[in-house]
Amino acid sequence: MAHAVAVFGGGVAGLSAAHELAERGFAVDVYESRAVPGGKARSIPVAHSGEGGRLPLPGEHGFRFFPGFYKHVTDTMRRTPYGAGGNTFDNLQAATRILLARAEQAEITWVARCPRTLEDLRVFLGELFTPIGVPLEEVTYFVNCLLRVATSCAERRLGEYEDIAWWDFIAAPRMSKAYQLYLGQGLTRSLVAMRAEESSTRTVGCTQLQLLYGLMGPDRVFDRLLSGPTSDVWIAPWVEYLEKLGVRFHLGCKLAAIGTDGVRVTGATVEEAAGSSVVTADYYVAALPVEVMTALVTDDLKRAAPSLANLEKLKTRWMNGIQFYLSEDEPIVNGHAIYLDSPWALTSISQHQFWTDVDMARYGDGRVRGILSVDISDWEAPGVVFGKPARECSAEEIKQEVWTQLKQHLNDSGRGPINDASLVSYFLDPDIAFPNPGTATNAEPLLINTAGSLQYRPEAQVKLENLFVASDYVRTYTDIACMEAANEAARRAVNCLLAAAGSNAAPAQLWPLEEPVFLKPLQEIDRIRYTLGLAHQLAAG
Repeated sequence: MAHAVAVFGGGVAGLSAAHELAERGFAVDVYESRAVPGGKARSIPVAHSGEGGRLPLPGEHGFRFFPGFYKHVTDTMRRTPYGAGGNTFDNLQAATRILLARAEQAEITWVARCPRTLEDLRVFLGELFTPIGVPLEEVTYFVNCLLRVATSCAERRLGEYEDIAWWDFIAAPRMSKAYQLYLGQGLTRSLVAMRAEESSTRTVGCTQLQLLYGLMGPDRVFDRLLSGPTSDVWIAPWVEYLEKLGVRFHLGCKLAAIGTDGVRVTGATVEEAAGSSVVTADYYVAALPVEVMTALVTDDLKRAAPSLANLEKLKTRWMNGIQFYLSEDEPIVNGHAIYLDSPWALTSISQHQFWTDVDMARYGDGRVRGILSVDISDWEAPGVVFGKPARECSAEEIKQEVWTQLKQHLNDSGRGPINDASLVSYFLDPDIAFPNPGTATNAEPLLINTAGSLQYRPEAQVKLENLFVASDYVRTYTDIACMEAANEAARRAVNCLLAAAGSNAAPAQLWPLEEPVFLKPLQEIDRIRYTLGLAHQLAAG
């Protein structure tokens, strides 16, 4: 008889755990508090927006970003059937450009891949000679900082860089305003959704390097995006496949308590519309966000699983999306646009250029032809219209503020792609709730790996014999709050569960972060230096 596993959380981590377990013959039940699975990755149909038999407008928590260094989640996508003989990985399209937009200054376009065409080469050469306002000696210093991380051994990254904020590591306090704004804050907030002032150098440095490595060869990818609304081309086919494997989904079921006798989990209380009940299984996987799991960790659980005792010390920040539905499609750039001067750390994607087989006329009232999906990464800084941070604004104020910041960056001389006449409607992530005017709460914040926080993050295996944790706060190779980390954490939880169950099934595959081979000798030299107590050879005196 198959072992029974209860998975709590139907986001990417929970679906990934269910996938690995079901393919290995386990009986899996997934309990999800929302009415639909998918977590932050799910699409959110805009209520009451479909007219005349059309589909509701597609909304999202934010745009989906699949960098080239993602291995775990893309492997799962390759194993998820889609269409006639295909799989959901086929629905990823590579971006070719990155736009760096600046307020009242010329935009800068970067190639988002190793140059392959004459046009790629022209844009690449143009990048080299486009000034960004940062003094050359400061750019050199920043590159030196990246090289220090790249050529550092794993022991130095963990023992030294983990406890240093990226802001201090790159010496931002003594640099120019342009350096702080563009290289310090802009790249960090926009690319890895963190604050340079508080985030770990180990995390930020290694992640920025992984993104750069995606540009180093013609077979590599910097950035990929989905070819349609997330649920249509990824989540729904995934859930359908899992159901065919026998996974049972219990939607609208919220985990309320985890019972333990100090050695094992004895049961889990779930709440739903019909009331509460106790779920029992052979094994339990908690695939819940850190803020949800923290509330479930009682004193009994802390004593039984001490590695969960410090979850409350981990920090979260807001990063949520707003979609603008346009009557005229404005591609802007074939990839991400980063708004370097925006106080709210905006990034955007013009969706329809990647949705090659999606007829936008089938949505809403038929007028929408393009979608500009914008992520807001800084909810604490004052805006330019109302002078308030995003979390103190109403939904309408957030819309006006973001729209204005986009205009400042893209509409040179008052003309450009951000046109009031083409704005049909907008949709703000419903995780942002407004219980009172001017007071917003966020149902799904994002974990931030602050300097020194690794010590508070558990492994997937905790001391309870039959409880495993699968979430982006788990220690993983990926190390940032994202879909890739969630999938990897789920694989780690499953592998621990397989060992506990005495299963002879093959473990789920794990991939360390890849680094160029030519760096290995330099990292070995640094390992010797670190062992001897010496600073990195590139460190300033």
